Amino acid sequence: MQPLSPRQTDILEIARLEGRVNVENLAARFDVTPQTIRKDLNDLCDLERLQRVHGGAMFPSNTVNVAYRSRRGMAAEEKGRIGEAVARLIPDGASLILNIGTTTEQVAHALRNHRELMVMTNNLNVAMILSEAPEVELVVSGGMVRKTDGGIVGAAAIDLIRQFKVDYAVVGASAIDEEGALLDFDYREVRVAQAILAQARTTILVADATKFERRAPVQIGHITDIDIFVTDSPPPAAISALCEEAEVEVIVARQEISDQQPTEAE
Repeated sequence: MQPLSPRQTDILEIARLEGRVNVENLAARFDVTPQTIRKDLNDLCDLERLQRVHGGAMFPSNTVNVAYRSRRGMAAEEKGRIGEAVARLIPDGASLILNIGTTTEQVAHALRNHRELMVMTNNLNVAMILSEAPEVELVVSGGMVRKTDGGIVGAAAIDLIRQFKVDYAVVGASAIDEEGALLDFDYREVRVAQAILAQARTTILVADATKFERRAPVQIGHITDIDIFVTDSPPPAAISALCEEAEVEVIVARQEISDQQPTEAE
């Protein structure tokens, strides 16, 4: 097997910790040209140590989930924008369920100043985020706690969820394939997510663009089962067509124009 250079070893470790690496950022970090980084990434992808994606590469995740801390760091700004966009959809006085996921945690952050909310969750991180929100009534499901990410799964969680009928369900997915299947890694988490979707009048899927580049083995449902899809960039053409046909509302939480480019005065 071809030995890795010290820089390639470092790139692989960065990808393992952060889930994804970007050509321009790596070039600046290692003080080399983007062409040099592209060659490094090509070598690592040829060795099947990384997977090529637009603008960089990501740690392979087709058979194993990325560690929770790495997932929290992946596309963090994009997830924050998604969270803010979802919060604008939720009126004061509403009831909702938030499931497991780093993007749903960003939704929780954005909801802290809402008034007279009733929030149910099977995510201990969401519970901690909302526990001190002054006007949020918080219900946490019972069940087995996954130590890796604070998710609560199992029959007890499903039983409690089925006692509620809420205005909104906000759910994430680990992957979305080209046929529109919503996928995850843990069948226990999938069963809870399916129960959540069944108990809501309006269902909201939150997923950043990296989810289109991943694969996972267990199906939650299909993109056409969702009422509103909130993401950070326009979905691939095939997914957009499915959403249009099924009348799924797609909301793209874009970066503000003022943050993207300087004004003429600047």
